[in-house]
Amino acid sequence: MKLFIVFCLNLLPFIQTNAQSKPGEEKLVLIAFDNYKKAILTDDAPQALSNVDSRTKKYYAQILNEVKNADSIKISSMSIIDKITILSIRAKASKQEILSMQGAELFIYAIKNGMVGKNSVVNNTVGKVTIDNTFATGQLLVNGKETPLFFHFYKEENKWLLDITSLFETSSAVFKAMIAESGESENDYLFSILEVLNGKKPNSEIWNPIN
Repeated sequence: MKLFIVFCLNLLPFIQTNAQSKPGEEKLVLIAFDNYKKAILTDDAPQALSNVDSRTKKYYAQILNEVKNADSIKISSMSIIDKITILSIRAKASKQEILSMQGAELFIYAIKNGMVGKNSVVNNTVGKVTIDNTFATGQLLVNGKETPLFFHFYKEENKWLLDITSLFETSSAVFKAMIAESGESENDYLFSILEVLNGKKPNSEIWNPIN
């Protein structure tokens, strides 16, 4: 009897997990990440867009609005990731390109113009997947090694999609540490990054709204 109870307790986590997700759902989450990764590595922007969730699309729509309208005061109050994204677009894209964009088109533009770099995914895979109804986490593996970071996935219209904004907070913390180590001011450091990304030093006009 004791052995039977122990056996049942060992089965409990398996039973609970499968009560929340259908068999094979974990594999579908992995496929969602692999599809996104392949799209980034092959510069297939539309395919990348089809594998990100509504939160990601909403983020880029909001950022596009800030690219068009935010002044230097507002940008200065934003997170480092938001600053880099806004200033990168202003430094790279023409006024006409920016004003003609709508919503998720900014995401596509960023991929087509190398602003979502291949280095962001080339060594990354997803390890353990945990599913809770329409939400899932996948552990980030770098060169096959476990990290304490997790991607977020959401099931929308019966398809698992990646929320790339789920690691933005961690990315901001990494940038802050790099800036502190560099000894430069935050703005000087950001301008150095923009110069590397665009091959030329940006001017102060990128702080101004596009009008």
